[in-house]
Amino acid sequence: MITPDLIRALNARHPDPVTAATKLGWAFGQQGLTHPLVVAHLTSQLAHESGLVPKEENLHYRAERLMQVWPARFPTMAAAQACAGNPERLANTVYGGRMGNTQPGDGWRFRGRGLIQLTGRSNYETYGRLVGFDLIAKPDLLLQYGVGALVAGAYWNARGLSRHALRDDVTRVTEGINGGRNGLEDRRRLLAIAKRHLGVPST
Repeated sequence: MITPDLIRALNARHPDPVTAATKLGWAFGQQGLTHPLVVAHLTSQLAHESGLVPKEENLHYRAERLMQVWPARFPTMAAAQACAGNPERLANTVYGGRMGNTQPGDGWRFRGRGLIQLTGRSNYETYGRLVGFDLIAKPDLLLQYGVGALVAGAYWNARGLSRHALRDDVTRVTEGINGGRNGLEDRRRLLAIAKRHLGVPST
């Protein structure tokens, strides 16, 4: 069901659509994520989050952008400049003390990674356990297609997102993935592409 053509349609610059299609198809099959509408929603969400390429969160920001993304944490230019252009300091500032990040450096160590941009020590521990990998000791395992795909599927299942996908409710799916509605229009656009390639009627 997941083909290299689907990967290319969702990300025309994808570096390895064959591997991505193979690993995603295998991982989703392992976790019972095989309904075409569910696959359309899940692949399009991952395309928005990571371009279907397991990667690290890009934390290179200018001060002005930091004030826009995290206005409560960077209310002044001086506060923002302290973290601008310094990804490690930024990660420890914005992620430290939450999401299970309790030790010095956890914000950086457990920054967003993988196909779904998993973030925080608690999530690394939970989803590592669910898929059988020690992501606390080896967080970079999320940068492998297979592990990244398994974790994405486990995250989806843990949040019960198939029920929203089967109702074709992209807003609720996005809230389950993102915690809000960031990038909703792009996610809609990608969903339409995935549906066409998977032969799923648009509603």
